[in-house]
Formats: sequence, C-alpha cells, structure tokens
Amino acid sequence: MKSNDSDLTSSDARKPAKVVIRGQYAYPPGLRFNLPFYRFHRFFDPTNPILLFEHLQRYGRAAHYRILMHDVVLFNDPNDIGEVLIDKAVFFGKDRTQKRMKILLGEGMITSDGEKHNRGRRIAAPAFHRRRIERYAQQIVEIAAGFRSQWKPGEELNISAEMMRLSLQITARTLFDTEVTPEIHEINDQVNIVMDLYNFLVALPRAELLLGSPLPQMRRFRAAKKRLDEVVSGMISARSAEAATPGADNGADLLSMLLAARDDQGDGLKLNAQELRDQVLTLFLAGYETVANALGWTWLLLGQNPEAANRFHAELDAVLGDRLATLEDVPRLSYTTMVLSESMRLYPPAWAMGREVLADVSIGPYRLRKGTMVFFSQYIVQRDPKWFPEPELFRPERFTAEAKAGRPRFAYFPFGGGGRQCIGESFAWMEAILALATIAQRWRVELVAGQRIELQPKITLRPKNGIRVSILPRG
Repeated sequence: MKSNDSDLTSSDARKPAKVVIRGQYAYPPGLRFNLPFYRFHRFFDPTNPILLFEHLQRYGRAAHYRILMHDVVLFNDPNDIGEVLIDKAVFFGKDRTQKRMKILLGEGMITSDGEKHNRGRRIAAPAFHRRRIERYAQQIVEIAAGFRSQWKPGEELNISAEMMRLSLQITARTLFDTEVTPEIHEINDQVNIVMDLYNFLVALPRAELLLGSPLPQMRRFRAAKKRLDEVVSGMISARSAEAATPGADNGADLLSMLLAARDDQGDGLKLNAQELRDQVLTLFLAGYETVANALGWTWLLLGQNPEAANRFHAELDAVLGDRLATLEDVPRLSYTTMVLSESMRLYPPAWAMGREVLADVSIGPYRLRKGTMVFFSQYIVQRDPKWFPEPELFRPERFTAEAKAGRPRFAYFPFGGGGRQCIGESFAWMEAILALATIAQRWRVELVAGQRIELQPKITLRPKNGIRVSILPRG
C-alpha cells in the first residue's frame, strides 16, 4: 500500500522553502501528515533515517514534519545551522537521540549538558595538548607500521573491518596504554551489541522507563551494559592501583590523565568513579568508531578514483620516501588531508546532529515553539550542490584553502561545531592522517567487483556489509 499524499508529487515541494504560519509560530513546509502515516513509503525506514532526510531536501532550506505530538524541523542551510549551534545555542539542548545515548554513555562529553559538560571538557583538555599529541603520534605510526606488515600481496580483505581492528589497537594504546587484551575485546564486543540495538532504543517511546522490561532487546541491552560496566570499572580500578604504586609512570595515556586530573578552574575535584566510567566509554567510542569509519570509507573512495589515488601516493613518496611519518609531517601531507576531508564530506562518520528547543526562538524566517526537535545532517548538507558542485564526485581539491574560504562555516562540519564541538577533533585528524599515510606507503587497494556498498547509519555511519578489497603492493 502506498500513500496518496499529494505532498509527495506536488511541484510546490521542490520550490524554495516558504514559511507556514501556525498561530504565533512560523514553520517551514513539509509532510502533510504525521510521519507514521508514511510507513509504506520508500523513505520510511527506521533503520536508515537518511532516506527521510533525502526526501525532505525537496523542500529546500528547511522542512517540517511531526512524529505523534512532536514537531520536528530539518535545517539544510549552513547559516540556520550556525544560528542553532553558535548564535542562539542557549535556546537549545540535547535532542532525544543524545538523551537515549545517555543510557549507555552516562554523563560523558557527548551526552552531558551545562556545567557537567563544561567540567568534563576542562578535565579532559590537557590530554589533548600538543606535548601529549606528540607522544600519541609516535604510538599511532608504530602501530600502523606493525599493522601493515601483517597483510599479504593479493589477499582479499574487508577493509572496513581491518580499519576497525587498527583503530582498536590505537585506542587501546592511547586510552589504556595496553595492547588489545581480552578486556579491550570485551569492551568492543559489548559496545557492538549496544550499537546493534541503537535504532531500537532511539525509536522506542519511553525507552528509559522500559529498561527493566522483559522485552528481548532490553534484556540483551541490560546484559551488555552490565558486562561493559564491570570491565571498564575493573580496568579503572587496576589503573588506579598502579598509579598509587611508588615510582609508577603515571600520565602515559588518556586514562591516567583522567585519573590524575582535577578541575582547577571549577570545583578543584577529581572525577569520581561514575564520571570516570562515563568519560572512558565516551572517549573509547568517539576515538575508535569515528576514525575507523573515516579510514574505511577513504579506502573505498581511493579504490574508486585511481587518479586521486595516484596523486595521493605521489605525495607520500615526495614527503616521506621510505621513512616513517612523524607529527611534523602532518601539515606537509596536504593532499592526504584533502583526501580525508573529501571522504568525510561524502561519508561523515557523525552523519546527523539534533537539538531540542528549550524556549520559543526564531531561526532565520522561522519561529519555533518550545519542545520542537531540530535536526541537521552532515550527510545531507555536505552533499548540497550549492556548496559542492557535482556533489557525488570525489574531488579532494574542494579542500584547498581557497575553496574552503568560499563556503560558509557550516557547509562542512564533520565534527560538529559550537560549544559542543568534539574536543578530540585535532587528535582524530592526526590519527587518521598518520595511519592512512603509514599503510599507504606500502599498499594500495583494488575493490572487489560486484559488491554492493550500503549505508548503515547508527551512532556512526558504517558500511552495512563491509568493503571488500584486494591488497596490492606499491611499486
């Protein structure tokens, strides 16, 4: 059964967005009926909200729809997004998705608000200072160099899974100063269980109240979360005991930094046990998932675009030769940076963001009432032909200094923006550049023919069935 709703075929839906007056409020046009009415339409897929966002693009600058009693607005214009994230950020709080993530991550930097969020950032900030970054850079290159030596010429691999494996090794070293132990595997396994349940948890009304229910998904979630908490808390306790040992080398990793840090600009206190757990899990998920997915998508695009791949490899030869990369090489690897930038434009690991209106507010020509949910999707905005002509094409040259200067701030925002912008953004860029460069010094990839690449938008944007490649030696 298909909907006969006229808004699906009307040419008016493809015109620039207009203002729809509703009492004292002004909303953009959009779906005529409540979203569940469209459950038989192709864009209604709870496992892939990107289909809905793509459909709503036809309304132009912004679009409106309702989910049961809730108003939702999707903003597509960079200036409107800037108003939400920066100019009028005080009028906006976490959306339902972020609140649901709190079920897993607690009050980590992704999910917390207000002073809790600010305190977490203040305590974690020293871990991302340049002196620390230099040490991490050396570790990343050493791990990537060891990783590349494990591949064999001509073997077929799931490159997205390989990048997950690499990123897990890097996260284990930089966050916990350890190899990939059974405990690290356990954290990863339990996080993946929760990730598989992510869309269910977000879509289910009052999920927080149903955590104790006998629903199979909730039982599975409770078991995964319980085991995750046990493992993380155990690792924190063990590291705390090590730190108390006379002569211990403290501060070598992010966890040691968090254990020792105090909020000198605030209450002067250290993180308590629950706060440590929340921040460790947040850093694990953000550092592991984001970079791994960015690298996996980048290999796909290099395999699809041999000319760009040749230029990329030529830069590595010119800048690095046969030696291993260092932190000082990162600014010299300009085309490598553009390759990653273009990859995260087409396949942003963080593919959408949301906020809830805390008090009546005007954004652009619209007047939104308290309680309205607003979304903006990096995946959608970063494919807008207004800012990126022929947006489906892979063109790293879009990220020269001149090209970037010609676009508004929020035409490209893979790590968000405003007061909640990812604190580890510079670390993620450095990790991705050095890991990609180190592996690509020795190898190139050839995509396996006949495979279908599908999106899996959950907390991060994953390839649903992986990316199959043949590993070929360079030269």
